Amino acid sequence: MNLKKVIVIPDSFKGTLSSVQICDVVRERIAAHFPQCEVVCLPVADGGEGTMDSFLHAVGGERIAVTVQGAFGEPMQAHFAVLPDGTAVVEMAVCAGLPLVGERRDPMRTTTYGVGELMGEAIRRGCKRIIVGLGGSATNDCGCGAAAALGTVFRKADGTPFVPTGGTLSQIARIEKAELPADVEIIAMCDIDNPLYGKTGAAYVFAPQKGADAHAVETLDEGLRHTADVILKDLGCDVSALSGGGAAGGLGAGLYAFCGGRLQSGIETVLQTVRFDDRLEGADLVISGEGKLDSQSLGGKVVVGIAGHCKRKGVPLLAVVGGAERELPQVYETGITAVFPIGRLPEDFSVSRYKSEINLYETVDNVLRLLKI
Repeated sequence: MNLKKVIVIPDSFKGTLSSVQICDVVRERIAAHFPQCEVVCLPVADGGEGTMDSFLHAVGGERIAVTVQGAFGEPMQAHFAVLPDGTAVVEMAVCAGLPLVGERRDPMRTTTYGVGELMGEAIRRGCKRIIVGLGGSATNDCGCGAAAALGTVFRKADGTPFVPTGGTLSQIARIEKAELPADVEIIAMCDIDNPLYGKTGAAYVFAPQKGADAHAVETLDEGLRHTADVILKDLGCDVSALSGGGAAGGLGAGLYAFCGGRLQSGIETVLQTVRFDDRLEGADLVISGEGKLDSQSLGGKVVVGIAGHCKRKGVPLLAVVGGAERELPQVYETGITAVFPIGRLPEDFSVSRYKSEINLYETVDNVLRLLKI
């Protein structure tokens, strides 16, 4: 097989290799075996940590520094990206992410206010399309903090304005929504379908990892349910069963209700933004990958999302992955041509994780050796 153009578009291998690192390894091996081949690298992230940098690596652009409120209201410097076409990419985790709070995990008190400040700065700079990555949150405030930063007013029963957090959502009596410019489009990268509240909602499923005990989970869930009721009453918007509304502690529902945002698959957002279908023209091969290819991947994660586009264009797709679930023949129906796990020996992940780069190198090298025949 004579490779003239290859697209490399992997997600990260969580905890071991970033998508940029994977691109670098694969590009180097392609250059060694097919020196005349054009290699297009498009590192991908799913909306969590690294999303902004992945877009910047893929299409270029500028990082904008802004002083905003952190998860507990403290001033901090955060960044968002402006891509060449004027799209802004806001990664909520840069100011309201779980890694930032350390041992102070407390979704009763954390806020998304800084996320709204980043969005507001993007709007002031003239950005007409804002992509918000929802992964990795430390919050459970239904996006009320972000909405408040953008001008929405929340009032208690006595009319006092306040900025709700997870623990005070039940105090919201009235919402006065701020109107964003009509020509601004808000897109939330969301790869979960959890509703806002209930046993499969934001509080019960995700709040424990953010520091909530059983009592706090109940309080947070009641607050989210109450907020949904007030949103319906004052804004005429029903978020009670919104698929993905529970993402990032309810920020998914908040962006939908307070900002007119659209919740969209993370990988589809990426593929649209980097013009993947256009880049597929003339490609001989696509190489993608993620940490683990399993039944959850079939729900539209990175590799399967890419596979659908490759299948429609008739371009073969190789999935180089950290690991792969057995008995998963459905993946080949999605457009994936072949799957190559990088594990070399039967080792526990606690051992093999430190060999991820060399295992990836050797696996890709062997695949390319085969393609040269």
